[in-house]
Amino acid sequence: MVFITGIGHLSGQAQKQAMVSGKVISTSNEIMDFATVQVKGTSIGTRPNEKGIYHLKVDAGKHTLVFKAMGYATVERTVTLQAGERQKLNIKMHQKDMELAEVKVEASHVGRINKSAFNAVAVDLKSMAGLNKNLAEVLTTVPGVKLRETGGMGSDMQLMLDGFTGKHVKVFIDGVPQEGAGTALNLNNLPVNFAERIEVYRGVVPVGFGTDALGGVINIVTNQRKLGWFADASYSYGSFNTHKSFVNFGQSFKNGLLYEINAFQNFSDNNYYIDYYVTEFSDDGISENTDKTKIYHIKRFNDRFHNEAVSGKIGVTDKKWADRLMLGFSYTHFYKEIQNGVLQKVVFGEKHRHGFSFIPSLEYRKRNLWVEGLDVMANVNYNHNITHNIDTASYKYNWLGQRKYTGVPGEQSNQNNEAKNKNWNGTLTANYRIGHAHLVTFNHVLSTFERTTRSYVSGSSRLSDFTIPKRSRKNVTGLSYRFMPTEKWNATVFGKYYNQYNEGPVSQSDDGIGNYIQMSQKTSAFGYGAAGTYFILKNLQAKLSYEKAYRLPSTDELFGDEDLEAGRANLRPEKSDNVNFNLGYTPRFGKHGLYMEGSLIYRDTKDYIRRGLDNVGGMDFGFNENHGRVKTKGYNVSLRYSYADWFSLGGTFNSMDAIDREKRLAEGTGQASLTYGQRIPNQPYRYANFDASFYWHDLFGKGNMLSLTYDSYYQHEFPLYWEDFGDPDTKARVPEQFSHNLTLNYSVAKGRYNFSLECRNLTDEKLYDNYSLQKAGRAFYGKVRVYFGK
Repeated sequence: MVFITGIGHLSGQAQKQAMVSGKVISTSNEIMDFATVQVKGTSIGTRPNEKGIYHLKVDAGKHTLVFKAMGYATVERTVTLQAGERQKLNIKMHQKDMELAEVKVEASHVGRINKSAFNAVAVDLKSMAGLNKNLAEVLTTVPGVKLRETGGMGSDMQLMLDGFTGKHVKVFIDGVPQEGAGTALNLNNLPVNFAERIEVYRGVVPVGFGTDALGGVINIVTNQRKLGWFADASYSYGSFNTHKSFVNFGQSFKNGLLYEINAFQNFSDNNYYIDYYVTEFSDDGISENTDKTKIYHIKRFNDRFHNEAVSGKIGVTDKKWADRLMLGFSYTHFYKEIQNGVLQKVVFGEKHRHGFSFIPSLEYRKRNLWVEGLDVMANVNYNHNITHNIDTASYKYNWLGQRKYTGVPGEQSNQNNEAKNKNWNGTLTANYRIGHAHLVTFNHVLSTFERTTRSYVSGSSRLSDFTIPKRSRKNVTGLSYRFMPTEKWNATVFGKYYNQYNEGPVSQSDDGIGNYIQMSQKTSAFGYGAAGTYFILKNLQAKLSYEKAYRLPSTDELFGDEDLEAGRANLRPEKSDNVNFNLGYTPRFGKHGLYMEGSLIYRDTKDYIRRGLDNVGGMDFGFNENHGRVKTKGYNVSLRYSYADWFSLGGTFNSMDAIDREKRLAEGTGQASLTYGQRIPNQPYRYANFDASFYWHDLFGKGNMLSLTYDSYYQHEFPLYWEDFGDPDTKARVPEQFSHNLTLNYSVAKGRYNFSLECRNLTDEKLYDNYSLQKAGRAFYGKVRVYFGK
């Protein structure tokens, strides 16, 4: 298509022409700057500008104008124009939605992503703002995603995505990487009100994120649409003395100035019951007795967590020199008691940590910078956080809360240290549109990290050396080209350059702790890939992608946490060949909607970074190591049915086998590896979810809605250690689990007021995760939310 802006025509032609102008917006009043306007049957067309306004010059006469945008229903309007006339024609475009779990796969903004060659989906959170959920819990409805937590609120959290877990999956907020952001900003601590939607990219990731993820990317998108003013507040209370509150308010002015304040807090005693044996102390305070066959029903007692966060933004929009320029600042604080170590048998009674962080940021965006079609986005933030690890008690505790005096400071290792992390992240993205079919994207991300640690007691942690500096610098540069001749198919090719410098302590001991020396290493590599999509039928879409990818070790893997996790600064980057195939079918038959999706996943990873456990001198700790070669093969399927706007049910099933394919025990040796052909331990490989929702509209008043949702989660048992070792009848496993939740939500005045009640783990199942750490039983929560705005 040739786009004509109406500038530079001959004066003779101009006398016979007319102009059509107007604004293109969505039914939710969102600016449709990515739409196209075309005169039907011709190649004459244009695009709206950043304000959604278009101008189109045509010959006098009768014409049909066609308005198109990915994810929206096509709109046609017929106009009759006289020579020299200027006619105004505003257009509202309707979204084409698909249902996903109890939320929608949103077409606006991410309609182009959903129809792109990348295996991506977007979850709309606006309808969930009244629920007592955090962002991590919402993600469990997405195919291929599983949430892993070591306990209650504030516990360590990992997201599994198509068989990859932990640092394989990168998290962004508004396209900005969240490395070094601190505990308070983990996904399981962010309320669902915090964001407008979540974008999930599984497998191959667009270069626009500038990331080195192997498993995928999760992008949290906050509300950036212009509003006059708004205020959103909520409070929830529930089991285990759990309190959550959230407030968000802001205002935009006609001169383009806007501001926004966002604050939230979480608090919980996490004093739920678990079932475990107890090491009993004798009256003499010396001897101990442990009967592992005698199981107690006991309450956790040193697991309180609370965090607070406040952030503000101020800036301008819709200026000639900037579509959006925002200066932001965030402050967070957390306090976390440590109930147990990496294994449940390790009990702590006084060990804890606390810290804070402040994060200034700057964001700049401009469409058509210098030339038509060149869009530039730049972000920079600085994460400065300090964490105190305190373990000085001279007592040993058991699960009954009893203690005995040991005379040796430290329940695990004597420490009272302060770790100061300084982390810079800078991102530059430029998109250059050439006509309608061509798009070139350039992205560069720079991340730097530095940690200094000082101790208020003698010496360093056994898992680190505080005198050795810990530094990392990472650059990822990407360039891609997308060809999209029609909405029926498009293809993308891309290349990436990775560069990293690390400096830190490496243990010279056989057991991996102590005897540290300072080491540094540099890594650079090139990656590449391609992705394509084709609509076989109107509602049947196929996607295929391949990437030669690299994942650079994260700062946590390189340097640990100075407490329970040992770092290894000489970790090598993971190298992986990734293939993804996806088939999606979304037909609609009157009031009946159907959503079907299936994906095949293949990963061949070399120098796979695996987390393991070890014990030295009675101290259990976690560590990361390069584990040769691992192949991951699997699939996930998703099916959903909806009837009109009052009923929806569906679910997903996921099967991911990560198999050790390293034949030799060590490189350059002839010794065969005993783990060859076995699954990677302590990793779920079969899991599923199911949900059903009912909606009653205009109940007790127009604009009100009552919804009832049931959801459940299934997990097949999996071994804690290598599955072929040990006696099959006695070996440690995480057992099969099936949990159920029930939620009742009442929305009043079109969402202005919300009241919700939730029961989690309805049948009080025993739930476990990493290395058999037990999670909470049945729990109840209630939430109240109010929203005002115009």
